[in-house]
Amino acid sequence: MAVPPATIAHPVVAVQKEFTILEERHLALSTHHHSDPSSCAKAIVDRVGRDLVVAVPIGIGKPNLLLNALYRMVENDRRLKLTIFTGLTLVRPIYRSSIERRFVEPLLDRLFGTYPNLHYVEALRKGSLPSNIQIHEFFFQAGAWMSVLQAQQSYVSMNYTHVARHLAHLGINVMAQLVAPHPKDGTKRLSLSSNPDITLDLAPYIAARRKSGQPIVVAGEINSNLPFMPGHAEVAPAEFDALLTPKEKHYDLFAPPKEPVPLADYAMALHTATLIKDGGTLQIGIGSFADALAHILILRHTRNGDFRALLDALGVEPSPEAELGTFRQGLYGCSEMLVDGFLHLKKAGILKRRVSGPARGGVGEINDALVHAGFFVGSQAFYRELREMAPTDLDDICMTAISFTNALYGDEALKRQHRRDARFVNTGMTATLLGAVSSDQLDDGRVVSGVGGQQDFVVMSHELEGARSIIAVRATSRRGGRLKSNVVWTYGNTTVPRQLRDIIVTEYGIADLRGKSDRDTIVEMLKVSDSSAQPDLLRQAVAARKLERTFALPSEWCNNWSERVREALGTMRADGLLPLFPLGTEMTEAEQSLIAPLAMLKSGTRFDRLAAVLSGLNPRTPHPYHAAALDRMGVREPKGIKERLIRTIVLGALRRAGAMS
Repeated sequence: MAVPPATIAHPVVAVQKEFTILEERHLALSTHHHSDPSSCAKAIVDRVGRDLVVAVPIGIGKPNLLLNALYRMVENDRRLKLTIFTGLTLVRPIYRSSIERRFVEPLLDRLFGTYPNLHYVEALRKGSLPSNIQIHEFFFQAGAWMSVLQAQQSYVSMNYTHVARHLAHLGINVMAQLVAPHPKDGTKRLSLSSNPDITLDLAPYIAARRKSGQPIVVAGEINSNLPFMPGHAEVAPAEFDALLTPKEKHYDLFAPPKEPVPLADYAMALHTATLIKDGGTLQIGIGSFADALAHILILRHTRNGDFRALLDALGVEPSPEAELGTFRQGLYGCSEMLVDGFLHLKKAGILKRRVSGPARGGVGEINDALVHAGFFVGSQAFYRELREMAPTDLDDICMTAISFTNALYGDEALKRQHRRDARFVNTGMTATLLGAVSSDQLDDGRVVSGVGGQQDFVVMSHELEGARSIIAVRATSRRGGRLKSNVVWTYGNTTVPRQLRDIIVTEYGIADLRGKSDRDTIVEMLKVSDSSAQPDLLRQAVAARKLERTFALPSEWCNNWSERVREALGTMRADGLLPLFPLGTEMTEAEQSLIAPLAMLKSGTRFDRLAAVLSGLNPRTPHPYHAAALDRMGVREPKGIKERLIRTIVLGALRRAGAMS
């Protein structure tokens, strides 16, 4: 288990103590208010000097206008130096084709059209970052920086719980983030909102620098689109040295579109749902699998017969320890990330186990809460729901320090009491037969995302009585037009080492690896591997002398084919029990109808694309369902050769994907 940073006391107590010290100091030093980003940036440089070491939160907590002003100032004055340490810089995708641009660009403009791009993003992409500016991230937006040389080289790999310590080691002199004004009191009350995660953990460090006379600036940029989160996230305006309140209308928050849920994710969610213990604790992340799991848990609670029917259809034979009933006691959420799945679980009456704690030394207490989380990113509907939520419901959500959610140190006894029967559910890209998991990096060293808090939760699962780590890995994925196994013998990167192996779930079942020998771990993993890969995996295990030559796969394990999953769950998809977007989407029906055809064009084989062209050349009149999709792509009535070609390809893909109702 990671030890706490030396400068950090219990985060919930420390932030209130240290920010009390800050507020007393600020009685004599008034906060500097700015309406112009350049003026605010200049004030920061005047306070800390020419060498700016800036920490900014992950995701939507970045003060984009202020960061861009700092960037421009340093870019134009080579006497200055700027180092930014952050994570999860959210960027619009680079369009690989005209077809992709036609689909994605209008969608993103609709969802967050006024979101300002960060200047350093374009410089990194072009390889033109000035020599006096450095950008270091510890977590990437998945896949966004795979081919960006400077970003890959400057990536810093670390666990989420170690970030505050690292920032203290770097000697940061600026902490800057987006903050939310109170919906009624305006800037008289402020909230760290989406990102108290690291800021709260840095409060003792900030106070120590102030006390020693070392320069430090805490800067905030006001954005009224950011939901005001009370509790630990609420801070007084006097705690900021500089506050930027832009004159222009506040920009939209970055809101990544929901991912459609494939049947493989629903299959993994069904298996996982049988492991979630009533009265326990739940951690989940973002993405299609997390949405699938939330939906399946809601089915288990509100439509238990349908839940059991889905298990039967999939051929699941639950163990005696499986959890199949409704949630009478309910769950408590403890997660580094607050996702909308938790809000849906709360509405369904599942997230209802409340935790509370006594006052500590007379300073603060752990709120009565249904869920504790460190940060959030989500859809516009998610942000809107948080902004419009009744105060009593908002009080059920406590946004807090990442050292609280991701670790046991600091009030360990209380955390152990709260986090009973915890299930920490995450996803991985690749798993080995020996139980190691890679979730952040490719075999060749290129970073896809980052470790984040995954290992934090895996370690915690081994520390807590009755807790389990569950990592979902799709058995196969399509790469370069070919289907490849995600269960392999060896892999060049490890996010979760095999000594921490616990439970791995694929669409074919559950591999319980905790405490098992290497030989038995291999057998468990073979059981949940795709049948196309099983013979080669078995051969490699035998060649390594980790498995006896006489071992034979039981016949019931040899039917692990994606077709079986589609046959088992496809009818339920058609009946609406397993929707493409179980937690809702802001995509139109026409956009939803284009998802599968465009995905086929992007990841399919040359034959798939040729077949789409041939199908599109068929002169029969497009079905009205297809016509709406063509209209959305702007090629219903094409002009010129290029648009006619795009129409042919898209129409053929729609026909091939079976989009016609």
